[in-house]
Amino acid sequence: MEVRANMTPLFSLKVRPGHPDFLDLPWARSIVDWPGERFVDLPCGPSRHEVRFIAYEQGIYVIKELPSAAARQDYEVLRALETKDVAAAVPVGIVENRYPDPGAERSAAIITRYLEHSFSYQELVRDHGFGARREQMLDAFAGLLVELHLAGCFWGDCSLANVLYRYDAEAIEPIMVDAETAVLRESLSNGQREEDLEIMILNVAGGMADIAAAHGLPIDDADLALGEDIAERYRNLWRELTETTIIAPEEGFKITEKIKRLNELGFDVDEVDLIPADGGGRLRMKVKVGGRNFHSTKLHRLTGVEALERQARQVLSDLHYYQCWAGASTATGKEVAAVQWRVGVFEPMLERLRAMPGIQDPIQAYCAVLHHRYLKSCECGCDVGTEAAFQGWLAAGRPDYLRAANDPGAPGMQAA
Repeated sequence: MEVRANMTPLFSLKVRPGHPDFLDLPWARSIVDWPGERFVDLPCGPSRHEVRFIAYEQGIYVIKELPSAAARQDYEVLRALETKDVAAAVPVGIVENRYPDPGAERSAAIITRYLEHSFSYQELVRDHGFGARREQMLDAFAGLLVELHLAGCFWGDCSLANVLYRYDAEAIEPIMVDAETAVLRESLSNGQREEDLEIMILNVAGGMADIAAAHGLPIDDADLALGEDIAERYRNLWRELTETTIIAPEEGFKITEKIKRLNELGFDVDEVDLIPADGGGRLRMKVKVGGRNFHSTKLHRLTGVEALERQARQVLSDLHYYQCWAGASTATGKEVAAVQWRVGVFEPMLERLRAMPGIQDPIQAYCAVLHHRYLKSCECGCDVGTEAAFQGWLAAGRPDYLRAANDPGAPGMQAA
């Protein structure tokens, strides 16, 4: 839509259906000059642009001001990534022509959905590094870059500050939030991927140098090799997802093994190409992967519940646990057991967790209960059961339910 006064464009506003029209906002002024009562006070990570949060009945939204060309690129790339099921911020709208000069720093603004339970990399820092979370951080960051490259996205400015994070069961999920330098192609060449990795390595080293400086440490004590470690993990994952495998005709089981490994990593498998090789004596197998949402899609199809990928994987393991306990051996039995589990176990537990003070992410809390059940069962050498595990989890002070999920003052904002 375009808003006019006396036939003179004041600003142009494009908004996707299902969201507010945002016409009540004073777009002719910079967001730094808007009345403070319009905003929601939420923690904000490092950003080179002005960022504010505003609440409507439909939810909380993030407004980021930037030049028109950068805003259009940011918006269009995020829209395209949404169709590819890549973990990225959800774009809602874009505002342009706010000032006569489209190149002005605040001539445009992009509107995205607020990412609940998210936080910046600074919230993962302990002392001057990532401590026990380091391995999760590296794997998550590498996985996000692989997802983007598989989708044909050259980021051009991959850094710690341009990613948000959410706790995902026992892991971390990264989300791309800044796409103003990104370019989408049908596919990326090896040279383009390596260029993106080099940019990432430099940017991550800079971020770690900033962390060291903030702790009063010399640059020699900074974890400057963090980006190199991410790049190595990236290359290992890329090979697993894209390499071609030669199999004999009687080794069809290796196709199932490959698909299972990729599903365990969270990737959907779209196609398996089998091409004759060695004069037809063997087959060349190449797998085409889709988004990294195999388990979350399966859980949503089964229960209608939205969950992160590793959360969904852990919740689905509870379904399998229930099916085993219920003795569901046939296909029909498993389907019936799935309904019984959802109605009799899963949904009632979620309701109990939602009713508890401080629980903002009941799925994350459910995963913590399941993890506690596993640990206590291992200690006892027998299954302790879900109810006993839940009571023990409460008595132990709700271990493993992480700060970002249950602390109202915990991080949660969009940085770019």
